[in-house]
Amino acid sequence: MLIEHIGHAEFLLTLESGFRIVTDPYDASTGYPVRVLEADGVLVSHHHHDHDAVENVSGAPQVIDYAGLHTFAPGLTVTGIRADHDDAGGAKRGNTLLFLLEAEELRLAHLGDLGCLLSPEQLEALGRVDILMIPVGGFYTIDAAQAMEVIRQVDPRIVIPMHYRTRYNADWPIAPAEDFLRLWDPAQVLSGGQALRVTRGDLDCHPKVVLL
Repeated sequence: MLIEHIGHAEFLLTLESGFRIVTDPYDASTGYPVRVLEADGVLVSHHHHDHDAVENVSGAPQVIDYAGLHTFAPGLTVTGIRADHDDAGGAKRGNTLLFLLEAEELRLAHLGDLGCLLSPEQLEALGRVDILMIPVGGFYTIDAAQAMEVIRQVDPRIVIPMHYRTRYNADWPIAPAEDFLRLWDPAQVLSGGQALRVTRGDLDCHPKVVLL
């Protein structure tokens, strides 16, 4: 599987079969350059402008934006798990979805705009997680310290931070990725790559945290 971070919470996942999935596509109001990507499937964690710009994905993809078990293709399933966008049971910002993608003997979780720690029920639904995409910027989502708590809950093999401040959204009230990276031993972190290619057999060859 090839994992490319487009920006914010948007990733392009390309399977060995060529099947392509986009997560949480953003629109131009985020400040990030908009890339029109061709894909077979789109995962939308919630309907806020920086996560549901499906119009920027070409190829007539299947869109998943609700909870439950979904089969994209043989050997490729996605489970949507309801979660809260804030620490008040969704009263402030509504709900979001956690996505568990299972393919190529890998289990990848994208936590959308998670705003609180995970419940026992959510942890059970996620089960074993190999690769965790997690928001770390705070304000709209969990912050760096809370992300560390969630990582301890989930215990993934690889962590990919997302939803943090960059030069593109410098006026947003969220923290940069560096606030999260400072909580790790530098030897555990790899940053600056454009994409991550991973298989079940080489999970142990990668650092714990990969900043794309």
